[in-house]
Amino acid sequence: MYQPNLYQDKIVLVTGGRSGIGYDIAANFLKLGAKVFICSRKEEPLMEAKTELAKLGSCAAKACDIRKPDELEALADAIEKEYGRLDILINNAGGQFPSLAEYISDNGWAAVINNNLNGTFYASRIMANRFFIPQKSGNIVNIIVNMMRGFPGMAHTGAARAGVENLSKSLAQEWSRFNVRINNVAPGTIISSGLDTYAPPVKALLDQMEAQNLMKRHGTMQEVSNAVLFLAGPLASYTSGTTIYVDGMDHLHGDRMGLVNPFVE
Repeated sequence: MYQPNLYQDKIVLVTGGRSGIGYDIAANFLKLGAKVFICSRKEEPLMEAKTELAKLGSCAAKACDIRKPDELEALADAIEKEYGRLDILINNAGGQFPSLAEYISDNGWAAVINNNLNGTFYASRIMANRFFIPQKSGNIVNIIVNMMRGFPGMAHTGAARAGVENLSKSLAQEWSRFNVRINNVAPGTIISSGLDTYAPPVKALLDQMEAQNLMKRHGTMQEVSNAVLFLAGPLASYTSGTTIYVDGMDHLHGDRMGLVNPFVE
């Protein structure tokens, strides 16, 4: 779909790049000529991912908890030392768990908000101040979620990702004077390793969700990557502050109570 040298020598940071959608995004940037830096919290699997990705091109990695600004500053130091600059930031790191809202603990709520919303802001602010604003160019793509009609069963991540979408609109306007574009990709149900973290009752809903989808299937990681590659590149040079949904129209159609109904019926 894209020219093999589309991202030749561009420097890309993918947070949460060791597995799932983040890994696939990193791999696709490498295939198109980019130099990629990945980070995640767990160092051992991160370095294993780096070894595999390095077969596709120049890839570096550093363990980093995006909830901690000091670790993100250290990550920026490592990027500067390794590559000298940063062109593109993919805010992919995040996490959540299914739960009825009345059972989400204070700690569980805070953990998801801190990871998905605060971590995205910290990474964006730190990389902008270190790289994008001084060089007067940059591109940020945030991976959020289909929460247009709410997210029953995951109210914490729905709130956090809605915050990221609004944050993107604000930052896109504020940082336009620095030639920084900011957009979002909102995946629906995507077949990836991320589904492995969910409990069996949730996994059992996948076939039902697939049948309800207007396209009668779940999405692929490549389809998410395609949207990211579009927004991060020159084909989207006049696009900022917006969201592309990669969900087979689930944001327009279907029962949003799928995660809730089995536990309340």
